[in-house]
Amino acid sequence: MNKENKNQPKPNGMKPKFNSYWIYAAIIAVILSFNFFGNAENTGEISKNKFEEYLRSNSIQKIFIINDDYAKIYLTDEAEKQLTPKTEDNSLPWVSSKRTLTYNFGSLENFENLIKDSKAKYNLALDLQFDNQTNILESLIGFLPFIILLVVWIFIMRRMSGGGAGGGAGGQIFSIGKSKAKLFDENQKIKISFKDVAGLVGAKEEVQEIVDFLKNPSKYTNLGGKIPKGALLVGPPGTGKTLLAKAVAGEAGVPFFSLSGSDFVEMFVGVGASRVRDLFKQAAQKSPSIIFIDEIDAIGRARGKNNMTGGNDERENTLNQLLTEMDGFGTDTNVIVIAATNRADVLDKALMRAGRFDRQIYVDLPDLNERSAIFKVHIKSLKLGTDVNLEFLAQQTPGFSGADIANLCNEAALMAARKDKKEIENQDFLDSVDRIVGGLEKKNKIISLKEKKTIAFHEAGHATASWMLEHAAPLVKVTIVPRGQSLGAAWYLPEERMIVQTEQMLDEMCATLAGRAAEKIIFNKISTGALSDLEKVTKQARAMVSIYGLSEKIGNLTYYDSSGQEYGFTKPYSDTTAKLIDDEISVLIESQYQRAIEILTENKDKLTELAERLLEKEVIFKDDLIKIFGERAFLTEGEKLEQKLEEQIEKSNPEASN
Repeated sequence: MNKENKNQPKPNGMKPKFNSYWIYAAIIAVILSFNFFGNAENTGEISKNKFEEYLRSNSIQKIFIINDDYAKIYLTDEAEKQLTPKTEDNSLPWVSSKRTLTYNFGSLENFENLIKDSKAKYNLALDLQFDNQTNILESLIGFLPFIILLVVWIFIMRRMSGGGAGGGAGGQIFSIGKSKAKLFDENQKIKISFKDVAGLVGAKEEVQEIVDFLKNPSKYTNLGGKIPKGALLVGPPGTGKTLLAKAVAGEAGVPFFSLSGSDFVEMFVGVGASRVRDLFKQAAQKSPSIIFIDEIDAIGRARGKNNMTGGNDERENTLNQLLTEMDGFGTDTNVIVIAATNRADVLDKALMRAGRFDRQIYVDLPDLNERSAIFKVHIKSLKLGTDVNLEFLAQQTPGFSGADIANLCNEAALMAARKDKKEIENQDFLDSVDRIVGGLEKKNKIISLKEKKTIAFHEAGHATASWMLEHAAPLVKVTIVPRGQSLGAAWYLPEERMIVQTEQMLDEMCATLAGRAAEKIIFNKISTGALSDLEKVTKQARAMVSIYGLSEKIGNLTYYDSSGQEYGFTKPYSDTTAKLIDDEISVLIESQYQRAIEILTENKDKLTELAERLLEKEVIFKDDLIKIFGERAFLTEGEKLEQKLEEQIEKSNPEASN
């Protein structure tokens, strides 16, 4: 097929694109051809004796003194016939048949005297003339440094203006204020649709209405409705905001302009505002259309903050122009702006108001069902084994975003390939979860036996306390193999809660402090290995006291500002209240630490048995805890779902269970 296409003639519209370098090449070719062929002569150089012989024999017809430097000598017809036959070069059509001789005379004054004396002595009738000639090639060589500087300057200017010899939006230096948005229209469609976006049910409903408005505007305008000006997608990184915007472009079937907020920022003053004007001008010409601005916080930050220079801020000028274009005089075009950011707290209030961004769509982390749907999208290209259960994997990945799940699937494929497997098994996915959450295993890291024993009891303390506490997250796996920056780790399956009660937070704090409590009970010493645990419980306790109002002494007060306007160097409470907050945080943490010591003291023998098994196996699972402690008295919703899934797996694979 390719060969046939190559042999077919090009359509009339497919003409070669003009390039300005063709002009330069043509000029150089003309100069060289003129220099070499434009005035070609059959020449030869003679000596002084030969010249004087020609003078004595009266064989010279005329002499031209060129640039006072040398002489061109033209012989008479009789003398011309007596010369040797023409060379092969003389047969060329552009070479003159007349013989021309050159003579370097040295001193012009002596040469003129020689001619004068010869004329009188030999009664000569030769003609002596002076002529000035210029060599174009030599002149160009003289101007070569200036030509090189000019070429370098033109090259730098083209690079600064965005390149492109053929001109266009980025081809000239004056086009630096043009928009850098990438246009997707009927000639360049996006193939992503809402079917490719798993989860995000609420967010998809919001943007689907925008797409429906663009396709069927009369359905809404007949009732007096107006087209929404903009929609702001807000959410954590990796949740699919940009993917959702691509799906809008694929579904809408209208011109779609895509760019990042940083594309407006430039070192030149006024360029950002100029690019905003040009962007909306292009969008208005192709209306109805959609503009998508990714990471809009690059230009949409609140004005007047941290302006230490006191001068004119280019970012503020760009934002002002964006505000004017979105909702100002004469903005009645059918152009919808969709923006995405994970820093909605820093955006300017004027940008967030209705009439500019009419809708703020929060794209949250996926829940259990949404994670299962996301897994189904990303496993389409994978070769899976029969034991892979997507619902189980969705349960094992709480807090994972869509981007995290995509990375998990890819990591599982790489891990299976590393082990020379033909299919990706369920264990490969679980190992990938450990790799992403905890980091790479470092089995060759040198750890002394004493340190290894301390780490084993520390992790066994976490596992024991979480097993005994009702609201603590159930254990999945414990290991003392170093991973990443940690020397040991315990994996839990936290319950997905929308609200958290006081007892639940206290149980989690107690289980977190149980690692240090185990060290205190067994060795009567504590170590620095509990740093991350202390950091976690301190943040939890401070949030309980100063944010959620869960302290009886502080009362139902919160010192959290949801508007994002920080207090700076001032505190929203007095020094007395600050001391009370610190005391309450300390009381909370110490009470849960003593509680963890009590729980582990009551189960010291089981704690020791669990730590010894961990030292032996290095990795233990939930089944090992059931053998030591028995079935857990408190089953969470996640554990009930896990039991249900295990029963389904056993029914579908009875041979595997046996």
